[in-house]
Amino acid sequence: MREFGYQRVTEVAGAVALLGADPDARCLGGGTNLVDLMKAGVERPALLIDVRDLPLGRIEPGDDGGLRIGATVTNSELAADPEVRRRYPALAEAVLAGASGQLRNMATVGGNLLQRTRCGYFTDPAKPCNKRAPGSGCPAIEGEHHNHAILGASAHCVAVHPSDMGVALTAFDAVVSYETADGPGELPLAEFYLPVGDAPHRETALPPGALITGITLPPAPVAAASRYRKVRERASYAFAIGSIAAALDVRDGVVREVRLAFGAVASRPWRARTAERVLTGGPADAAAFAAAADAELAAAEPLPHNGYKVTLMRNLVVAVLTELAEEAAR
Repeated sequence: MREFGYQRVTEVAGAVALLGADPDARCLGGGTNLVDLMKAGVERPALLIDVRDLPLGRIEPGDDGGLRIGATVTNSELAADPEVRRRYPALAEAVLAGASGQLRNMATVGGNLLQRTRCGYFTDPAKPCNKRAPGSGCPAIEGEHHNHAILGASAHCVAVHPSDMGVALTAFDAVVSYETADGPGELPLAEFYLPVGDAPHRETALPPGALITGITLPPAPVAAASRYRKVRERASYAFAIGSIAAALDVRDGVVREVRLAFGAVASRPWRARTAERVLTGGPADAAAFAAAADAELAAAEPLPHNGYKVTLMRNLVVAVLTELAEEAAR
């Protein structure tokens, strides 16, 4: 490990000042991803800023009926919150599916947004990786890629984003709040993660020196009828090979509103807007769900060993939306 400094902060302004003064500084929340990457030599911060004592640990109702989630809220607190479970159940399910209780007790909401890919080439400094060492190449394209991207990838990177929480937040149009030396700012989650393009090392649109302070969930009545489904290679906690956050409003057999987001298929949580457009105003049946999935997945470009994800995601769309439609008809 590179030798690093450590400083605990209790005020947002102090954290922002430290981040602005040192481009090699990193915020430490639960450390469930950052510390692992430091041990592997992937992350080499000069300074760790412990943000756990910042006054950002509350979940509060918004003025418009949504929810405001502080950046230092733990994943356990988020999953257990009664309003989250009642109004955005897919979010609670996603967090519970993401890790064991011990990890959820440590991991923070802000850190979850910033966790990095678990691609084996990225996490091994002995191997080339454009995300870790720009310009060195992407060996996953010709090598081990069975759990890599089928949507939105490029010739420079085919890694997938690992967050479960981020998939649900994407479906519900979450907005990320941050603070910089120039003042506060906001980014819709749809714009927070950058397309992989030719610069996969640039993962988010956060300005330099920015501190995430929270997430806002706008009011979304459809989210009360939502579900998160994750497929993994073993029954114990593991990263997804495919996942879906879905919400469905059905009236008289017709889809009034639908939200769909996919996980483990792209470099960022994937909002399935094409499928949403196909479904809205149409019948809520398995044939329509399959057609919508096919429309979304028409853009997929699987590699030789991950084409199974196309079938997997199609089946997930049909299964989860069918369950939600059947529940709405009871």
